Amino acid sequence: MKTAFVHDWLVGVAGGEKVLDAICELYNGPIYTLIKHELALEKTSFSDRILYTSYLQRFPKVHRYYRNLLPLFPSAIEQFDLSSYDLILSTSHAVAKSVKTHKNQLHICYCHTPMRYAWDLKEFHLNQLNPIKKRIAKPILRYLRDWDQRTHDRTHHFIANSKCVARRIEKNYGRSAQVIYPPVETHLFSPSSVKENYFITCSRLVPYKRVDVLVAAFSMMPDEKLVIIGDGPEMNRLKSRATKNVEFLGHQPDPVLRDMLSKARAFLFAAEEDFGIVGVEAQASGLPVIAYAKGGSLETVLPGQTGIFFNEQTPSSVIDAIHRFEKMEGDFEPEKIQKHASQFSRERFQREFMNFIDEKLQAFS
Repeated sequence: MKTAFVHDWLVGVAGGEKVLDAICELYNGPIYTLIKHELALEKTSFSDRILYTSYLQRFPKVHRYYRNLLPLFPSAIEQFDLSSYDLILSTSHAVAKSVKTHKNQLHICYCHTPMRYAWDLKEFHLNQLNPIKKRIAKPILRYLRDWDQRTHDRTHHFIANSKCVARRIEKNYGRSAQVIYPPVETHLFSPSSVKENYFITCSRLVPYKRVDVLVAAFSMMPDEKLVIIGDGPEMNRLKSRATKNVEFLGHQPDPVLRDMLSKARAFLFAAEEDFGIVGVEAQASGLPVIAYAKGGSLETVLPGQTGIFFNEQTPSSVIDAIHRFEKMEGDFEPEKIQKHASQFSRERFQREFMNFIDEKLQAFS
């Protein structure tokens, strides 16, 4: 049986790529992706894999501005010829789910979320634009939404990475989805006996992650320290608004991330996450999580046991949550938090994923 993988783009290794890596370990086959950034993939499992890219790869230094080519994504994903494969496994938060297949192929999509720009975060993204850009973007996003709606039936079966994403798939496509939580390499994380006086977050610095809310909150708490790990287009804007008690470390290798997590007081999450792998990694480090009370965090954080929630994406709501955390900080038990995180292991994911694929292959044949 010939298998092909389809992934939106490969310009680094974040949560979506960790899922792809775990799936690729189970099956042999090339990866089809819109673009790749070879330098960012060096010394990763993807550097040894066969990667096929779309015509977008011919744009000079496309990894720096590929998001601006969003209107071209549908045509780019549709140009791939997968006709020689039997099983298509896509991992998608944008267009990979809509790759073209024929009737004798089984296509299963692991969906991180329906396309954010076209659905649940459409208005949020539009509000980031000036009036001229907003006027241009509206018909583009309408076109993407229509295309996304028209092409969901190219996928035979959806797997959702959380219950909240399964509900989005049902709402947007009228399709059911099996929930299989993503793989987290929980065994690589552990609590530290040495604690330091800082809070931490780790995120791609893009608008919907709402790191700006955390930066604003800590500007009002000069005696508290926030460490931010991650990089992205929002870096300069966030730095310009940050006070001296907010430290930006940029992208850091995994060993540094693990060390910083284990020594922090708590992990902060201001986004409405689809699942939130790094939040589980924090809990695997024995770290309480202070999270926005929507999305996947509601499925991974146990209030009062492994963390606490705040109800609004505002600085005042974050500040209130930190004050509540400080009153109960001594009640959190790192070993119990770590044990809770262990249920999201990579081994569990691979077992559940393989069982699902085997079941659908048997029914398809």
